[in-house]
Amino acid sequence: MDIEGFARRALVDHDEESVQKSLQEKILEFKDISPEQANQMAEAVLEEVKYTLKIEDHPDESLKKLIEYPKSGVGMGQMGVGSRGAGDFFVHRQIAEIVKSSHTNAFINPTAQDDGGVVKAAAGADEVYITTAVDGIHSRLSEYPFLGGFHVARASMRDVCVMGSQPVALLSDLHLADDGEVAKLFDYTAGVCAVSELTGVPLVAGSTLRVGGDMVLGDRLVSAVGAVGISPHPPTARKRAEPGDVILLTEGSGGGTITTTALYHGLFDVVWETMDISFIQASEAILKAGLLPKVHAMTDVTNGGLRGDAHEISQTTGLGLAFWEEEIRQLVNPKVLNMLESLDIDHLGVSVDSLMIIATEDVASQVEKAVSGAGVRIGRIGEVDDTGIPRLITDQGEKELKPLFREAAYTKVKKMVGDLQPEDFDEMKQKVERSALEAIAKKDEVVARIKEKYDN
Repeated sequence: MDIEGFARRALVDHDEESVQKSLQEKILEFKDISPEQANQMAEAVLEEVKYTLKIEDHPDESLKKLIEYPKSGVGMGQMGVGSRGAGDFFVHRQIAEIVKSSHTNAFINPTAQDDGGVVKAAAGADEVYITTAVDGIHSRLSEYPFLGGFHVARASMRDVCVMGSQPVALLSDLHLADDGEVAKLFDYTAGVCAVSELTGVPLVAGSTLRVGGDMVLGDRLVSAVGAVGISPHPPTARKRAEPGDVILLTEGSGGGTITTTALYHGLFDVVWETMDISFIQASEAILKAGLLPKVHAMTDVTNGGLRGDAHEISQTTGLGLAFWEEEIRQLVNPKVLNMLESLDIDHLGVSVDSLMIIATEDVASQVEKAVSGAGVRIGRIGEVDDTGIPRLITDQGEKELKPLFREAAYTKVKKMVGDLQPEDFDEMKQKVERSALEAIAKKDEVVARIKEKYDN
């Protein structure tokens, strides 16, 4: 419960006295304090919020612009942000444009829509490629901290691995709401450290704070894990895929998304299926075999499932990809696939945590041998061509493989929200793009003003 956000919204349409009374009642739902104390807290919140609202009347327009932010009028849920579909991909492209506008030098930045970013640095007489990635805990795993920590740590390392880099360090950023049980911090960290111990990659730094400080009541846990990797070779970016390449896939057992699906449908036995590090083992096998410089691209089947990855790769490279449906099904963990099909969840539109490798025929054969030798199942699921369209080949024929507006609905709540594209999606995109451009303009003005201060 965001009491500051509630106060801001309520003051627009209601008088201060009624807002304070309502806020007092909401605080008492969470806090074991007297009505008098709750009323004092509500009064303090309103006083602070009212101070911030006075910026609207400030005569200095540049100061108002600095403190406020340009509104788009589009909500996160409306746009499908975080739901790994068309809306989410669009917003991430706008974020990438803001990063691009900073004119800083990165070997791979977010405009590539890759899993991690890369910078090139000097190491004596040699060059080294440093890869970084960060992932957030699955929002529905707040009540299951160990599982959340395990899967987010593995996801972050996975994003480093698919860039062809060797993970060397983990970082953890942990936020727990004001009423959260302190033990959640420990259980979450133990989950992160389980991955750390299994892979030999140390957790070296982190931060622990409350969600929203005093302003967010409840026990919601949100967190992120970052990973750092190094490589003497250029990364395996998606843009290196070429027509005629073979597409390989390792067996996927899922991570945070599949765990969430299992928990919220009462299919608890499936949770153990997700607890492995086979993805990292497969990546290390390719690295140790010296095949990374020869691989054209690697990615993880996560955001939006294979539908999302196929779309992103095709958009980035301008190439087409042909996928064979039955071969893909054979490489989804049987228990996981059975669960998804029994719940009518599209396995092509949900994260199954497989490793997808794109390489020439001869290199693909070597990759298959190396990964199989590490005890991880792998197979061929398609090929790259110059059609410019990602397609799914089935017994019934061929159809374009498109991402949904949101990833495949894997909980009852998500099924209620649906995955259909809103009728005003194009209008929403225009509003979102406009607010991103305003953010870039604001950044440019602030940077210029600060530079001028130092120049003088």
